[in-house]
Amino acid sequence: MHLHLIRHPTPLIDTGICYGRVDCPAENAVSAAAMLLAKLPAGLPVWTSPLIRCRALAAKLHPQPIIDHRLAEMHFGDWEGQRWEDIPRAELDAWAADVAGYTPPGGESPRDLQRRALDFVASLDVPEAVIVTHAGVIRTLLAHWQGLPPERWTELNFAYGSCTVVDVPR
Repeated sequence: MHLHLIRHPTPLIDTGICYGRVDCPAENAVSAAAMLLAKLPAGLPVWTSPLIRCRALAAKLHPQPIIDHRLAEMHFGDWEGQRWEDIPRAELDAWAADVAGYTPPGGESPRDLQRRALDFVASLDVPEAVIVTHAGVIRTLLAHWQGLPPERWTELNFAYGSCTVVDVPR
């Protein structure tokens, strides 16, 4: 299966804020969509995260994008909307010590995010698709497919509005 994994445009939120599930808008999706449409094959189905920063772009890529909650960004629980510097240092250190397994209070772990993202991909029954989602989703998927250990997951970075193309074996 040939997947076009697209990260949403730059979110309109103050820098330094933890915003996994915070439903903030993003910069103008029109220009990002124009750039992407010039590179994407025409007529592909588009799936999107339910968060507006993804949905707005997906709507410019396809007249009827399919919303799937499994494509939402990681749920940071009690950290959502907080400044990173205000999150207790001990909690951030615990996450750094267990990148994949640590669950922020009231949230989900990156490993949980990876499981639901892989479940989404396994449910696809198309030869090629566009997926508009978040860096966390793309990171955990590629880490799985590349066999990266959790301590290397943070090496995978994706620019806002970028498209990463991957062939996933069936």
